[in-house]
Amino acid sequence: MSGRFLITLALGLGLSACADSRLNPLNWFSGGKEDRIVLEPRGGYGDSADTRELIARVTSLKVLRNPEGAILQVTGLPPRLGYWSAELVAENDGKPVDGVLTYSFRIAEPPGVTPQGRPNAREIIVATAIPEIRLAGVRQIRVIGASNSMSARR
Repeated sequence: MSGRFLITLALGLGLSACADSRLNPLNWFSGGKEDRIVLEPRGGYGDSADTRELIARVTSLKVLRNPEGAILQVTGLPPRLGYWSAELVAENDGKPVDGVLTYSFRIAEPPGVTPQGRPNAREIIVATAIPEIRLAGVRQIRVIGASNSMSARR
């Protein structure tokens, strides 16, 4: 064996005995550690509450029975054309209060200025399924708009 090889081997073995030393070649590339990347925007995400507004007026409400429970179909009238993302949002976590199951009719405002249009062109119809188990103890279903509300009784 060559002398250089023996010196290199002796140095490698001698330095590996230094467990915490930076000179130890076994410590040069220690086990990987987790880097945490935060994708949250500066200032946080803000309030996660629904920012959609209530529909201007609820014009009709139907409760259509089906084998699984009921389908609540509601028609509303926004103030002008272009409203979108309409949804019936259950209030009180979808639980009835004093026998009344309440929904709010929510819509998102159009991004720009839109014409008012005729009332029949502005109508928005939404529906939601209500399972039979959720209807237990419900005597009335109410839908809330900005200027009025409508309800159906059993």
